[in-house]
Amino acid sequence: MASACAPSLHPPVSPPRTPAPPPPSTLDGALAIPPPSLQAPVPPPPPPPPPVTAATLGTSPPHVFGLQKSRLLQEAWARAGPVPSGREDVRRLLRLRKDRFRSDLQWILFCVDLPSCIQEGPQCGLVALWMAGTLLSPPSGVPLEKLVQVAMERGYTAQGEMFSVANMGLLAREALGCQAELLSGGLGGTNRELVLQHLVVGHPVLIPYDEDFNHEPCQRKGHKAHWAVSAGVLLGVSHTPGHGYTEDPELPGLFHPVSGMTCQLPVLPGEVAPGATYLLCKQGKSWNYQLWDYDQVQESNLQLTDFSPLRAADGQTYVVPTGGVQAGLCGQALLLRPGDSSP
Repeated sequence: MASACAPSLHPPVSPPRTPAPPPPSTLDGALAIPPPSLQAPVPPPPPPPPPVTAATLGTSPPHVFGLQKSRLLQEAWARAGPVPSGREDVRRLLRLRKDRFRSDLQWILFCVDLPSCIQEGPQCGLVALWMAGTLLSPPSGVPLEKLVQVAMERGYTAQGEMFSVANMGLLAREALGCQAELLSGGLGGTNRELVLQHLVVGHPVLIPYDEDFNHEPCQRKGHKAHWAVSAGVLLGVSHTPGHGYTEDPELPGLFHPVSGMTCQLPVLPGEVAPGATYLLCKQGKSWNYQLWDYDQVQESNLQLTDFSPLRAADGQTYVVPTGGVQAGLCGQALLLRPGDSSP
């Protein structure tokens, strides 16, 4: 008989113990999902940013065709700020590219200010015409969309492209009510003086050319055909201009004609008179003016002969005149004047 004090051959069976729950961690607490009745309502998405307006920028911003359709264009437009004047951009360019502009010359700037307009698709010609139209039309102007509509209705374009200077002239006369003189045979010779005299009195010129990566003229046989509008000229002359001119307050050596005062026109630089000539131009892929050497523009304009193989293979429809790019653009430009002005 076993003693009551004798050790048991089997250990006593303890009742099962429930493990203590681990202390809650910060991460568990952050991820804990409350019961549906305690969940906070999902906040609505934030409202879209207010549209950018002229008041936002404090001045008249560049016109952007298709702005309402493109978020990217809206952002670029918001960052653009005020459109610089021709004088401001020329000062900037003269300071930036001192190596390009000879220090032994005196520089005379003739210019009128143009708005900026960013193109959507292959509409560089119509954008250039719209910018020029602000100098030719009533103050209300003609909307760019109207130019596109008329060009399509007349069969000049399929989607905004313009491969004919002659058609551009017809469109300018009809839509803007202005005078349009087509120059052919290139921008040299007697046409050079016509172009420069036209710019000196404040009238715009539309010029087709081949566009390089930096928007400047290049020579690609028409594969990069593009349009620009020139509304000014920078002349480098050997003598300080006389009566009727004033020196720029910020940039010595740069002169401007005095508004309202008759000034004697300098001898235009060319084959006879030494000097330099730069066209002040805008085109539909940037806000700013650019200064292009006249001879560089002339050479680019004179070699527009072929339709771009990339465009020919992109599946899009383009209106190209009989005779192709060479017949429509090569060696041609368009001088525009208000309808009530005399040549």
